Amino acid sequence: MQALQFVESVPRYAATKAAGMLSNTAFWSRAACLQLNEVRPAALPGPDWLRVNTRYGGICGTDIGTILLQGSMSLHPYTSLPFTMGHENTGRIADGGDLAHGFDQGQRVVINPLLACEQRGFNDDPCPMCASGRSNLCSRFREGSLSAGMLIGFCRDTGGSWGPEFIAHKSQVIPLPDSVSDEAAVIAEPFAIALNAVLRNPPEDDETVLIMGAGVMGQVTLAAIRATGSKARILMTARHPFQIEMASRLGADEVIKPKRGVGFFHQIAERIGAEVIKPVLGKHIVKGGVDRVYECVGSDSTLDDALRLIRSGGMLVLVGIPKMPSNVDWTPIWFHEIDVHGSFGYAVHEFEGRSRNTMQLAVDLIGEGRADLAPLVTHRFRIADYPDALATATSRGRNNVIRAVFEFDPA
Repeated sequence: MQALQFVESVPRYAATKAAGMLSNTAFWSRAACLQLNEVRPAALPGPDWLRVNTRYGGICGTDIGTILLQGSMSLHPYTSLPFTMGHENTGRIADGGDLAHGFDQGQRVVINPLLACEQRGFNDDPCPMCASGRSNLCSRFREGSLSAGMLIGFCRDTGGSWGPEFIAHKSQVIPLPDSVSDEAAVIAEPFAIALNAVLRNPPEDDETVLIMGAGVMGQVTLAAIRATGSKARILMTARHPFQIEMASRLGADEVIKPKRGVGFFHQIAERIGAEVIKPVLGKHIVKGGVDRVYECVGSDSTLDDALRLIRSGGMLVLVGIPKMPSNVDWTPIWFHEIDVHGSFGYAVHEFEGRSRNTMQLAVDLIGEGRADLAPLVTHRFRIADYPDALATATSRGRNNVIRAVFEFDPA
């Protein structure tokens, strides 16, 4: 079968990085680290594993950052090469081992891609983080019965959703009710990330929060705040009309198309009654800013802006993956005692009297009609057309892309 794999080598990496300075197409050329390969189906590591036929595999910002060689090298040890990409997923059960009970062949599912203690064979001796329900912070992503990898889609043993099939431990399998479409299901993974960020850092009803970025992570963060019942005032930045329309649909109180430079600071200050201050040299800062920022972009400029837009004693929640920022003034963290919280993956939270992993909670909320996320899937591609898919996904504004996915035939 054919699947898209990341096959990094030092010469390939160096050549692609250099060529990529001229054109993004170098990152999916024949010489790139991303290759469409003929691969063997992954073997089931044990009797409690299942095989899943892929329906959709999402093309997310993390995947794009990996392909464009923009990710932090600090995450490199938590992968194993070559890996078939794709962690956002939905599909159907194909078959399973003798102990993978409770699932029917052909059953529609979404897979929690996290490869923590239970999936690695440490179910009887979990690490402290897994034992506390925070398996997203597992200390054994490089140990046990699997090769290194935090997620399906970054581990060479499991395959990924950028191929027609992959494997999963029975503990990762979440059945889909009829009320959850395949399009909504493939968004469950980023929605679960947002739910983890919001439930760990919930806004009060009387707060004004700012969501920076209107890509998928910004949109699902907005959806997570509303789906969990918050009445906070939500301001959101968006650059394109299709993003503004979606954010309004999902419950933003006001969507702001940011002006350049200090104009953006004035846009925020005018809406919250704050003051824009000009230092002798350097960028402006907002005095009396918003209570909380959910930063969903991860660029140098948005991180630096976010710190200047938060009130004293406020909070910055990092939902987007920071790409080794080099031009961020961290002084406001010290001077305004801003709390900075990272948020990675999915974890167990108490919500409405039940303890659930946010992947399961994501499916539940979608199924209950509390988050309409299927419209976020805007573009579909066959795996053989991956150059077009990646060219489209890396030019979102020009192509009106919210989420592009790889589409496979129904099993």
